[in-house]
Amino acid sequence: MTYFGFLLRFLFIPILVFLAITLWDNRNNLQIVGFRNGRAVWIAIGIHILLAMLYTTPWDNYLVATGVWYYNPDLVTGIVIGYVPIEEYTFFVVETILSGLWWWFLVRRLSPPQKEFKPNKFLVYLSACLLVFVWIVFTYLFFSDNEPITYLSITLFWALPAILPQLLFGADILWHHRKFVALAILVPATYLSLMDIIALKDTTWSISPAQTTGILFFGILPLEEVVFFLITNTLITFGITLLLSNVSQERFEEIKEQLRGWKERRVVDPQ
Repeated sequence: MTYFGFLLRFLFIPILVFLAITLWDNRNNLQIVGFRNGRAVWIAIGIHILLAMLYTTPWDNYLVATGVWYYNPDLVTGIVIGYVPIEEYTFFVVETILSGLWWWFLVRRLSPPQKEFKPNKFLVYLSACLLVFVWIVFTYLFFSDNEPITYLSITLFWALPAILPQLLFGADILWHHRKFVALAILVPATYLSLMDIIALKDTTWSISPAQTTGILFFGILPLEEVVFFLITNTLITFGITLLLSNVSQERFEEIKEQLRGWKERRVVDPQ
């Protein structure tokens, strides 16, 4: 199976299904409780496509250049940007669209939390500190030149800094919507992990055994691939949830007011 064949079967077709559902929901004016709807969702998905391309490209090129990932030359077009085939860049885009449309489908159908939202700075700082600790551990492991931990450590070294500002801004908002957030992450991550098994069996792409822990699901799916899909869907879900939450809009306004006040004080007292 070619890489584009994989994308067509397992990402483009589900995207078309969710697009049809989204159009139906929009036509029937199906609303969202607690989040902005309509054009704002498309903008949020578009922002995450751009971020995925910018942030993932250097990391992915490093993995391919060092042989962590490699592709069957007979199953890709041969069009390469840097070290990475064009199909891989396409994957960044369509995974984000699929996860974003799943988010939209889900948020319209789950009941909102019954409890009223209450800000929780302790949760924000605790989650951020735990994440920084995990990042330091895996950064050390990555630079310690421990080859079997390479794929796992570089993935967490790359991804966790992008999650940190999300937690600092709204870990309490994410926790308030935790049931929805968990489903929004786990369903596409599980689906893509299972589809990954098909690609690995067909040698559409391969993972270096020497640079992975050797922990395999179903005898073929590396732990690192599962972590990759979990972490990328976490980034997408956290980001879209925080961009579109009504509570986030209030928090954005508070931050703007604080910045405006700081600028005014600087003008009055430049010292």
